[in-house]
Amino acid sequence: MNVLLKTMAAALLLGGSAMATAANDGQTRVNELLSADPQFHDTWEGVVKKEERLPEWVMNLSGDAEQMNAVEEEGDKYLVGPLCESHDTCLNKRLIVAVSFDKKDAYAMLVEVPAGLPADKSPTRHADYRFLGKPDQGMQDLLMEQLKKDPNWY
Repeated sequence: MNVLLKTMAAALLLGGSAMATAANDGQTRVNELLSADPQFHDTWEGVVKKEERLPEWVMNLSGDAEQMNAVEEEGDKYLVGPLCESHDTCLNKRLIVAVSFDKKDAYAMLVEVPAGLPADKSPTRHADYRFLGKPDQGMQDLLMEQLKKDPNWY
C-alpha cells in the first residue's frame, strides 16, 4: 500500500470526511487536528494540561505543518507529523506529534535548538528534547525517527 493510500485510510479512520478533507490537498496536518475533531481536542488537552511553560503554538497546535503519515508502533497505528512555530523558525522550534487512530492517545516531542546556531554545528548535538504525553521508549524512538527524516536534521 503506498503512502498516499495509507494516509487516506488513516484520515478516514480518524474521523471520516472532516479529517479527509481538512486540507485542500486532502491530507491531514497537525495544525488542523484540534478543529477537526472534538475527541482529539480532549485527548490533546489531557496531554498538555499538566505541562509547565509550553509555548502557545504547542498548546494550540498552531503554526506551520506538513502532512501527517500513518505509522505503526507495537501493533498500534498512529498518524505522525511535524509542526513548526513558523516556516522560518522550523529548524529551531518544532513539534513532532503522534496520535492514535482511535484518538485516545497522543504523544509529542518538542525540539528546540538555540537560535543563531552556526551552519557548521549539528542541530542534533545542540537540541533540547522534551516529550509530552508520557511516551514509552518505543514511542520516543518513533518520534525521533520522524525527526531524522528531515533532510536538514543532522
